Amino acid sequence: MKISILGSGAWGTALAYALSKKQDNEILLYGNNPSEIDDINSNHLNSHYFPDVTLPASLRATLDPTLALTDRDVLLLATPSSQINNIASLISEYCDTSPLIINVIKGFDPVTGEGISSMIEKAFQGKLEIQGVVSLVGPSFAHDVIHDDLTAICAVSKDESLAKRVQGMFSSNSFRVYIQSDVIGAEIGAGMKNIIAIASGVLEGLGYHDNTRSALITRGLAEITRFGLAKGAHAATFLGLTGVGDLCLTCSSHRSRNYSLGLEIGKCNEAESVLKANTKTVEGVVACKTIHEEAKRIGIEVPITDAVYEVLYENKKPSEAVFALMTRSLKSE
Repeated sequence: MKISILGSGAWGTALAYALSKKQDNEILLYGNNPSEIDDINSNHLNSHYFPDVTLPASLRATLDPTLALTDRDVLLLATPSSQINNIASLISEYCDTSPLIINVIKGFDPVTGEGISSMIEKAFQGKLEIQGVVSLVGPSFAHDVIHDDLTAICAVSKDESLAKRVQGMFSSNSFRVYIQSDVIGAEIGAGMKNIIAIASGVLEGLGYHDNTRSALITRGLAEITRFGLAKGAHAATFLGLTGVGDLCLTCSSHRSRNYSLGLEIGKCNEAESVLKANTKTVEGVVACKTIHEEAKRIGIEVPITDAVYEVLYENKKPSEAVFALMTRSLKSE
C-alpha cells in the first residue's frame, strides 16, 4: 500500500515508523524542512525529534508535493489544525487518485466548533473525491510509539470498513488499534482533554499535588462528557481510550505540550508572558476559546474550561481562577 504522511514532525515520523513494520506498506514522508528531509534520507534519522532512533531504510522523505501526492492510496494528515485548508488545497492540486484520508490532527473549527473530520471533508468538497476520513485517536505520545512502548488507540469513522482498513494497516505487537464509530465523541474527547491538561499543568505549577490532579481529571471527564452528550456523542465513548484514557495521559505527563504550557503559566501565576514566549503548537489554547464560546451558545456548564479561558484570554491570575472554582456553590456530584 502506498502511503504518504503529510507532516515530518514527531507524530508524523512516529506513525511512519509504526506503518513501516508492515512490509507491504510503501511509506513516504512529506515535509517543508530541507535539513529534516535530508536527515531522514541520508542518515535514516529525524535528529531534531528522535536522535536515538534509527529509522527503517525503506522509509523515504520528500519536499516535492508531486512525488508525495501522485499515485498514493492513503494520505495521513499530521499537520497543525490551522493548516487543514492549505494542506487540502495542496492535495487537491497534486493528487491523482481518490485517497483514503487518515487524520491525526486534534482540535475544532474555531468558527463553527465542528470537529476535524468535518473540517477535512468540507475542505475537499468540490475539489477532490476522497474515500472517507478515519481519525486515529487515543492515549499516545510520539516518543513512546517510536520506542515501541505498548500503545492502544482507536481508528474512528462512521464507515466501519474504512476503520477496519486503518486498524489492519497499523496494528502490530506493540501498537494495538481498536475501531470506533462515535466520531463526535472521540473528537470532543481528543480536543477537550487538551484544555483540562493545561489546567493540570497550571495546578502543578501552583504547587498542588496528586489529590488535586485526581479531582481535576474526574471533574474534567464529567465536563467533557456533559458537553459531548449535548453535541450528540455517546456516553460510553468517554469511558474508553478516546475519553478517560487520553485524558489521563495528557493530564499527567510533562511530554504533553498542553500540560507543559500550563505548568509554566502556573509557575508564573500569569499567562501573558508565557504565551508570548511560546513557539510550539498547543492545540488546547485555541480549543479552549472554541469550547468556551460554543458551551455558552448552547447553554452547557463547563467551569474548568471557563476558568482556563479566563487565564488565557482575560489575564486572570491562575491562583484566583482556582480559588473561584473551589468556592463555587456546593452541589451533588
